Amino acid sequence: MDEAMSDPVRTPPFAPFEWLLSGRYLRARRKEGFISVIAGFSFVGIMLGVATLIIVMAVMNGFRKELLDKILGLNGHLLVQPLESPLTDWKDVADRINGVTGIRLAAPVVDGQALASSPFNASGVFVRGIRADDLNNLTSIAKNIRQGTLEGFDQGQGVAIGRRLADQLSLHAGDSVTLVAPRGAVTPMGTTPRIKPYKVAAVFEIGMSEYDSTFVFMPLAEAQAYFNRSSDVTAIEVYTSNPDRIDMFRKAVTESAGRPVFLVDWRQRNSTFFNALQVERNVMFLILTLIVLVAALNIVSGLIMLVKDKGSDIAILRTMGASQGAIMRVFLITGAAIGVVGTLTGFIVGLVVCLNIESIRQFVSWLTNTELFSPELYFLSKLPAEIDVGETSAVVIMALTLSFLATLYPSWRAARLDPVEALRYE
Repeated sequence: MDEAMSDPVRTPPFAPFEWLLSGRYLRARRKEGFISVIAGFSFVGIMLGVATLIIVMAVMNGFRKELLDKILGLNGHLLVQPLESPLTDWKDVADRINGVTGIRLAAPVVDGQALASSPFNASGVFVRGIRADDLNNLTSIAKNIRQGTLEGFDQGQGVAIGRRLADQLSLHAGDSVTLVAPRGAVTPMGTTPRIKPYKVAAVFEIGMSEYDSTFVFMPLAEAQAYFNRSSDVTAIEVYTSNPDRIDMFRKAVTESAGRPVFLVDWRQRNSTFFNALQVERNVMFLILTLIVLVAALNIVSGLIMLVKDKGSDIAILRTMGASQGAIMRVFLITGAAIGVVGTLTGFIVGLVVCLNIESIRQFVSWLTNTELFSPELYFLSKLPAEIDVGETSAVVIMALTLSFLATLYPSWRAARLDPVEALRYE
């Protein structure tokens, strides 16, 4: 019996008493209120850091996705331009490209600039001549007709304009808009501007203000006549099934064209814009990570103060047989609990805000009577948020890792505390 009493009772790691002590240390008494305040600030800091990271990354992902969908929904993934000679054989070239596997649409277009005017206002516009079937296959246009219709688009001399342009010119479907092109008929006095009125057949709204205020769609044959292109087109806009793998289509499109062509893909046409978005995302991630890091450092300071305050408790536990590992785990659980609960709370807050971000924006705009998200400035009509599972998981794992690392040093100091020294200074 004496031999049995002389051997200390070995408790398994993370035994119930370790969790009990950690819980008591988190619920500080009145004289230890300052330590509790530090723990509260650490919790709030980690929660806000994680939530902010998730919200900002989701909004920036939403920006990229929405802009990409709208830009690629209107402009082709590949632009086929002629080399050496005008694109007079555009029908055959478009048919051959349409036969390539993975190509959704090859649309011949005639592009030009003009001045659109009405009795009320005038504005510079980008005119695109396109066939009715091709225009109906552009879902960003065909599914967003707000007034009028695209039926009989090829047969008439009507045009389709964006909603913001229609509002600016005070026009509705059925009204007349006058287009003025700088290069018209050639006369003995020189080239005169071409001025011609067109009926507004339809008004569309893509949701990207830059396009809704500048684009005018015209029947291809009419655009050829208007811009003095009797038999050729400006280019062929090619739409693929997977724009992210555009490189795999370049060779096949070049070969199917059957003539010298020059290809420009969507990444080259918008490289500056999307590269700027990517750089901004990376910088914002690094900056906002500092919020979580500062909160983790608060855990370090709070635990160090708790270790100093609980010196006598640690000494008593050690004399009762608690191992250094048990003491270390007690404070490890105490600090990690703040980080884990703060991270999970921030994760939930971030998800809730992301799922309701447009409603929150509208409420704050109404409350402050200001426009928080101007479509003219941000190109989009509403605030988007796209939650990426991989990025969100990385944020949560990063916050948990920083929280656990922050507890190692204070826990190690607690485990190394000499019981005799601790009781002497109490």
